[in-house]
Amino acid sequence: MELYCRSLSETKRFNSREVMIGKVGVGGDNPIRIQSMTTTDTMDTKLTIDQSMRMIDAGCEIVRITAPSIKDARNLELIKDGLIKSGYNVPIVADIHFTPNAAIVAASIVEKVRINPGNYADRKKFEIHEYTDAAYFDELARIKEKFVPLIDECKQHGTAMRIGTNHGSLSDRIMSRYGDTPLGMVESAMEFLRIAEDESYHDIILSMKASNTHVMVQAYRLLVTKMSEEGMYYPLHLGVTEAGEAEDGRIKSSVGIGTLMEDGLGDTIRVSLTEDPEKEIPVARMLVDRYDKRKIIGNHQPAVNVLPYDPYFHVRRKSYQILNIGSDQVPRVIGDLSSCSSIKPEDLGPFGYLYANKEDKWHISDLAIDFLYIGSNSIDFEIPGTLGIIQHHSITESKPRHYSLYHFSDIDLINPDDKSFLVCNHKDNVFDKIRALKNCTLIVHSDQSHGIHGQRRFIAELMNQNILNPVIIRRTYKGISKDEFLIHSSVDVGGLQIDGMGDGVWLEFESDQSYINQTAFGILQASRTRISRTEYISCPSCGRTLFDLQETTAKIRKRTDHLKGIKIGIMGCIVNGPGEMADADYGYVGTGPGLISLYKGQEVIKKNIQASNAVDALIQLIDSNGDWVEPIND
Repeated sequence: MELYCRSLSETKRFNSREVMIGKVGVGGDNPIRIQSMTTTDTMDTKLTIDQSMRMIDAGCEIVRITAPSIKDARNLELIKDGLIKSGYNVPIVADIHFTPNAAIVAASIVEKVRINPGNYADRKKFEIHEYTDAAYFDELARIKEKFVPLIDECKQHGTAMRIGTNHGSLSDRIMSRYGDTPLGMVESAMEFLRIAEDESYHDIILSMKASNTHVMVQAYRLLVTKMSEEGMYYPLHLGVTEAGEAEDGRIKSSVGIGTLMEDGLGDTIRVSLTEDPEKEIPVARMLVDRYDKRKIIGNHQPAVNVLPYDPYFHVRRKSYQILNIGSDQVPRVIGDLSSCSSIKPEDLGPFGYLYANKEDKWHISDLAIDFLYIGSNSIDFEIPGTLGIIQHHSITESKPRHYSLYHFSDIDLINPDDKSFLVCNHKDNVFDKIRALKNCTLIVHSDQSHGIHGQRRFIAELMNQNILNPVIIRRTYKGISKDEFLIHSSVDVGGLQIDGMGDGVWLEFESDQSYINQTAFGILQASRTRISRTEYISCPSCGRTLFDLQETTAKIRKRTDHLKGIKIGIMGCIVNGPGEMADADYGYVGTGPGLISLYKGQEVIKKNIQASNAVDALIQLIDSNGDWVEPIND
């Protein structure tokens, strides 16, 4: 099998063909394009035009608008004309799901049509059928019959197409043969792509979107591999669907999109947030700028000649356990108070430890760090029982849960019988010396703007040499904003977590410690390696949405954000809802105007209840299944 990217040691962009969307080139030597999607009713022409203009003013280069019916598709002409008259001449994409006829109408109006192979010619009823090879071939013939008219219309009008697979809308036919897998996502798109190739139509962009960052990354990598094996090199549109809102949504999007951009994949991106679409653009811009700046800086590392892990399937790197780090332990979080001149109990508050004087006890939050580095400082009060202290080796005190930290230059001073920490730059040739240090946790450090390749290469070499010491990923950031720190650290650490690398994270940044700490836990949550709070799989809204997603998500979050480890899907419509929240514990899905259906997993529990009562009904459903706990009021 061919490798999914040109290099694992430096960023080399995937050599895709150029596809023109109107006058905007995607792929080839073009810059990475930024796009978003309107959330308005497509039949409300003025509202859609106004929102589109705000998106474009914010930096959106391609505007996508849902067209669920022929009537909506025809109205795209009025929207397009209105934008042009206002001086806005950006490409419009019609988003199509269940209505092939709407796609054919839209293809004569807009610059690109997006179809979802899971529901363009198939349906999803969560039913498993057995297909013989002959029966499956017959189904492909049926799909071709439905698909070719759209290809012909696109060829006639010079219209581009996105074949966009969503993890949540794989057809029953695909599920029956491939299961709910990245391979199923890829084959769903490849079936349509092969038909297009047979018809000599090549103005195609592909996407593999999922809410699960593991699935999303693996599907894109596998798609590139499959395309390359068949001599295809189409551009890629990247996105994590149903990412959510606020910091959580930004972190999750950055983990998924950024990991692939580090691989050199991606020609256009969308950051899907449960917020106004114009707020997505600055996040996307920070991701794109990060890549563009790298081309100037350079990012050269020695080649990774042997790949010791499977990039298409998440398996955590094998390590043995030291203290509570490594093996099957969740990744640990390290905080830093080394610059503090005198450490007091209240200084531990931003790290999740609140000391109550009256009660003389510690209150420990779900986002409490596991270790605290204090440098050459000391602590003269009793520390929480779940916290370990790391000190510089020259002053380490003989106290319970106090451990020494060494740098590579001091490696010969390490007592192999002591449990300790060793800081290594990813360029250090440390491998021969650490074989005897069975009690030493490695801290692989980088302060480079794009250090993920060096850290990945270092850990890959550990794997190739069967060195099993646990590894902490340490990153230092300077001279950037808080928003950039959030995005950059999510890419740098999240990308390694996706590949199963790293038994912990240590972030350093010139900001308040609480923000740094929350970011670290957020990255682990987004990469699904440590669940420390409620997870919301929330769609970004579009013209199909049947309720106010932002308001409803806020209501549900307010009532449920104390339910650690519970995943709740909040979906605006039935298109991707049940499927995209397949691994959610509970689902809240719009099924009609003012109507909500509630799910337990993929099973509908309550159908078409009034939206005014739906949040209360969701709480009752969680309670009836034994997952509800009363919030603790401090």
